[in-house]
This record gives sequence, structure tokens and C-alpha cells, in this order.
Amino acid sequence: MAKKSRKQQPGGTPATVALTAAGTAFTVHSYDHDPASPSYGEEAAEALGVSADRVFKTLVAEVDGELVVAVVPVAGSLDLKALASAVGGKRAAMADPAAAERTTGYVRGGISPLGQRKRLRTVLDASAGSHPTICVSAGRRGLEVELSAADLATLTDATLAPIGRA
Repeated sequence: MAKKSRKQQPGGTPATVALTAAGTAFTVHSYDHDPASPSYGEEAAEALGVSADRVFKTLVAEVDGELVVAVVPVAGSLDLKALASAVGGKRAAMADPAAAERTTGYVRGGISPLGQRKRLRTVLDASAGSHPTICVSAGRRGLEVELSAADLATLTDATLAPIGRA
């Protein structure tokens, strides 16, 4: 089912390269992605046998004209009003998928908060801190990286805020 490794794999993604370069402890989990799956995050949680509140999805939103990354549990959804508030903005909407892909360098369903082409302001849902480790996309569909929420927040310079809804 899932493969685990602490070492950089050949053909690593920008996310795993960034983690390795930072000397951060992480575990890579891979699984066979089903293109017909309706939810990338829920598919990852099920394939890895991890609770959906420990698997976080990376969403790109536009807050007052600025692209912002929101990292929230796959078990819930993003509260756009809370995201806007967390970054001192007034209005937030989901970003155009093509703009998100172009800016981050990743494809939808594989956007990682780490190793993005252009580093975007990041907000991590406060619930992440209640878990010893969380899983986020490692930069492609079927590949997740597990690390501490504190390390993710440090590496992305994330703001912690309650931006997820159950």
C-alpha cells in the first residue's frame, strides 16, 4: 500500500528537495492515485490509513488580489472569511486553478505548501498543532509527506489560524 522513506528518493519533488535541504525530519508516503477519485485528500487519507483530520489539503485562494495558500484538514473545508481575516484582508475567493498551478509550479491535486515556484503567504489551520505529525502533498498526486506541523509552519513561514470548517 504505502511506502515510507526518510531519505530523498530519486526523482524527488521540489517539496521533498526543500525538506531535505532544510534538514527537516519527514516521511514520504506514496500510493496509487485513482484519477476517478472525487477527492484527492480523502483518497490519500484512506490509502495511507490515516485519519482525515491529520491529512491536510493545500488550497490557493485570492485575498484582495493576492494569492495566498491555505492548508486545512481534508475532513473539512476552508472558511474564506477566516482566511481573509488571518492575513488582514477583506475578501477571499478560491483562486483560478490555472493561476494556482502556474504560480506554485504544481498541478491541482498535487499542490504542496513546500517548494513552490513562487513562495506565497501561507496560513495553516490551527488544528494542525493538535497532532504529532500531519500529512500534506509532496508535490504530485499519489505522494504525501508527513512532518510536524511546527516544521511545516517554520519552513513556509505560515500564520497559524482557525481557517478550517468541519
